[in-house]
Amino acid sequence: MPVLRDLRILLRLRYFRRLLCVRLLSQGADGVYQVALAAYVVFSPEKQTSAAAIASAMAVLLLPYSLVGPFAGVLLDRWRRRQVLVHGNLLRAVLAAITAVLVVSHVPDWLFYISALCVTAVNRFVLAGLSASLPRVVDAERLVLANSLSPTAGTLAATAGGGLAFVVRLVASDSDAAVVLLSACLYLSASLASLSMPRTLLGPDRQAVRPPLHTTLVVTARELVAAIRHLAEPRRREAVWALASMTLMRFCYGALLVLLLMLSRYTLTATPNEGLKLLGLALAVSGAGFFAAAVVTPGAAGRLGPGRWIVVCAGAATILVPALGLPFATGPLLVAAFVLGLITQGAKISTDTIIQARIDDGFRGRIFSVYDVLFNVAFVGAAGVAALMLPPDGRSAVLVVFVALIYAGVTVSMARYEGSRDGEGGDVSRETSPPR
Repeated sequence: MPVLRDLRILLRLRYFRRLLCVRLLSQGADGVYQVALAAYVVFSPEKQTSAAAIASAMAVLLLPYSLVGPFAGVLLDRWRRRQVLVHGNLLRAVLAAITAVLVVSHVPDWLFYISALCVTAVNRFVLAGLSASLPRVVDAERLVLANSLSPTAGTLAATAGGGLAFVVRLVASDSDAAVVLLSACLYLSASLASLSMPRTLLGPDRQAVRPPLHTTLVVTARELVAAIRHLAEPRRREAVWALASMTLMRFCYGALLVLLLMLSRYTLTATPNEGLKLLGLALAVSGAGFFAAAVVTPGAAGRLGPGRWIVVCAGAATILVPALGLPFATGPLLVAAFVLGLITQGAKISTDTIIQARIDDGFRGRIFSVYDVLFNVAFVGAAGVAALMLPPDGRSAVLVVFVALIYAGVTVSMARYEGSRDGEGGDVSRETSPPR
């Protein structure tokens, strides 16, 4: 099979393997850390969690970064990306260890959230750096396949990390602190793995003269405007449409995740521990969907084009979300978790590919940071909307239908755009898809 052949070629690329290793360790640590947070905030027996509380936690962890996130991209386009991976993961290891101490100390929630916020903020730099670095270790021919393998493998690593967190929590007598310490060890391993790549390998290409440090803030603002202007150019329009579609699909994913959390906590299980196990099973099934997306997307995006594959993903969600979600039963919800994993990751692979193909290397870090900020804002907004619409037991047909309508809007809008550019001959798939 061509995909398997190209996959073998990718894995023979030494520095692609090393970058992939850093991603696997880093996102595996993310999965461990996130399960520890969910267990501590949502599934602690002494806490009576509501949808509003979940939304508040998401806002505290994500919104502050969203205010400064666009500036991170400018720094990514100035700093050596390898150094971002080294120092970012090392800093997260230290911060995760501090979080473990706070969990054991039973400090006020606001202090715990500040520590978790710092880990999340650094995470944005690392993930954006990984995405911006990928074209430096893979040729343009196989960029679609690399985008299928690398981010999807990272997501699977996060899922596996979550499963490992459940095992450690069981062995350590429900100790959330022990799970957080495990994430610190994995972050440290990711930092050390980053040192296996040359300092200048991942870019960005530097100008001969660097601006003085004291002008960084002014230059940051100017270069952010320059990146937005770059994105607004007519030949970047496909990237704009893909970003908008993926942001709305992220909103839908966030709203359905809050619904799943509430159902797992109060409706589908009898105890918080059973609810946490159900959530873990749902995440594992969703991880299988991510893997399926990595297998299916290269061929589908190669035949249809990445933009039209986004249309197919959103269209499938329009039909399947209400069909599987409205029964509010464990079986259909687990099937929905698989479907959403496949659909969301398939659309993300396509969006990453479009951005990497349409955005120049010197702007990529800034655009991926904006991409992350849009993700955060959409996720927090979804949690806020879900908090307003969900009853205490999590059963809300109105929310499920509302999400399906958003997917339908994405399907129609993206399909119209793709139809309007059929005669332009500007298909990203022709530039980046693996050879057949």
